[in-house]
Parts: sequence; C-alpha cells; structure tokens
Amino acid sequence: MNITFTLDQIQPVAAQILAEASPQKIFLFYGEMGAGKTTLIKALCAELGVEGQASSPTFAIVNEYAAKHSKVFHFDFYRLKNQNEALDMGYEEYFYSGEYCFIEWPEKIPDLLPPNYIEIHITAQNDGLRQVTLKNI
Repeated sequence: MNITFTLDQIQPVAAQILAEASPQKIFLFYGEMGAGKTTLIKALCAELGVEGQASSPTFAIVNEYAAKHSKVFHFDFYRLKNQNEALDMGYEEYFYSGEYCFIEWPEKIPDLLPPNYIEIHITAQNDGLRQVTLKNI
C-alpha cells in the first residue's frame, strides 16, 4: 500500500494505516532523519486514544503510553551502539506483550525483530509531501 499526503492530512492517513494493519501491532518505521517518522507515530497514537502528547523517546529509548484499550510502546533505537543494548533493556517483554509497538530505527536491531510486523517506509519529498509505503511481513 502506498499513500502520499501532506502533514495536515496525517490523521486520516494514520486511521487508514491502523485499519490496513489490523490485527498486526508491531510497526517498524524506516526513513531518513526528518522524514516524519515521529510525527506519524504521534498521529497513530492519537488514533489509538493515547492520553496526552506522544513524544520522541530518543534519550529514553522507549516511551510507554496509556491508550483507550491498551498500552503503546514507542521505541527510538537511533542512539544504540549495538544490539546488546536492546537486549539489556528487555526488548522481548515489549515486543511480545501483545501491545502496540512503534519502532523507529529498527535497522539498528536486525537480529532482534519479531517474526511478524508491518514495515512503514516514509519519505519526505521536495514539494512537502510525504510518501508512506506499508509492507506486511
């Protein structure tokens, strides 16, 4: 599935992504710095009914949010030096919890990814548009 949108169209795009991905709850986000990964995750969190504002877990590595009927875990592995750091934080408890997991920079932990997930590739285009491609793995 491919979607092209402007940032003011992001909420309906987030709703469409969740509808297409159901029942999958693990999402891997690929894209360059500034492509809009965190912005899209904030919109997905809003669609899931997260209370309060979602924010980038760049320094914390993982943020936990309370949603209407579940929890949401938001990871940012950009600062990891190696996969052992994810092992040390107990990533398995999150990934296999049955809760939503939004994972930025999954390329930092290629050997630790669960067997089933949705890949989301996001690209910022020169005209201000964003393009999102979803792949169910």
